Formats: sequence, C-alpha cells, structure tokens
Amino acid sequence: MSANRKKRMEFQYNDGGRKETRKGHTGDCVARSIAIASGKPYEEVYGVLAKGNANERVTKRTLVDRQTGKETASHGINTTRKWFKDQMKEWGFEWTACMGIGTGCKVHLVQGELPAGRLVVLLSKHLTAVIDGVINDTGDPQRENILINDDGTKHFAYRCVYGYWEYKGAAA
Repeated sequence: MSANRKKRMEFQYNDGGRKETRKGHTGDCVARSIAIASGKPYEEVYGVLAKGNANERVTKRTLVDRQTGKETASHGINTTRKWFKDQMKEWGFEWTACMGIGTGCKVHLVQGELPAGRLVVLLSKHLTAVIDGVINDTGDPQRENILINDDGTKHFAYRCVYGYWEYKGAAA
C-alpha cells in the first residue's frame, strides 16, 4: 500500500500580514495568498480585491456584502471574473491550468508536482500560497485519504490542484 504514497509538502504558518490590519479569522484566502506570493502588503491587496468585488456586476453568485453596501474581500472572491484575471496579470502573475473538463486530476498538492517559485494555487473552495514547495497559509490545506477499490485494494487520494498563478514579478 505504501508504494503509491506521495510525500506531503512542508507547511509553514503565514497570514500574509493580516494580523496587523484585520481582527479575527475570515474567508480571505485569496487576498492572503496573493499577498504572500507577491510580497505585496496585505491591506493593499485586500483593498484592490474588495473594490473589484464591489464593482462587479451583481448576479446570484456575487460575493460582495450587498446588505451593508461595504466593499469586502472577506467572504470570497470569484476568481473566474475577468476583472480578477486582469488584476492578477497586472500584479505580475501568469496562469497555468492543471485540469480541463473530463481530464481528471493530473496535479496534486504534494511534494514534487508543482514547479518551484512563488505560486497562488487554486484548490476546491480555497487558494493557498506555495513558495518553492512550501505551503504558506493559516491552516494546512493538504488532504490524504485512503480509498478502497472495488477489488478491496487500497490507494491514496490527494487534494487536487485545478491550476496556479505563478508570480513573475511586477508587470511592465
């Protein structure tokens, strides 16, 4: 059973500078991971994302807090929006998809399956920063499940990476 077991990534607690500007815990993984991977101040990243959230077209999936009218990035960011992708390019990030429709999971959150560098990694319902193979986040997002096949044999299942933004430096 251990023949197909992959090595877990190292984890390092890192809040990206949030504790200096915000209280408590919140759903700000997008702002936090971008701040960590880019080295930009957390409050600057949070502010840009909150403004983008507040200005996006309202749909049933809109994540801005419409009850208070407040600009916020603490309830999530829709990373599929054009404004978000444009902002990531402006900050110097380049997108690499790791999955497509019907392809299944090809890249996992395990040692050796992501490139070296400063990455913002898209997982199911979460983004995390990975710097040279070390996860930097407020909680360890790795998953390792043992699944039993129809024939009774066991195999390991790991958290799937949907894609990642690699920080290339400030855009020209």
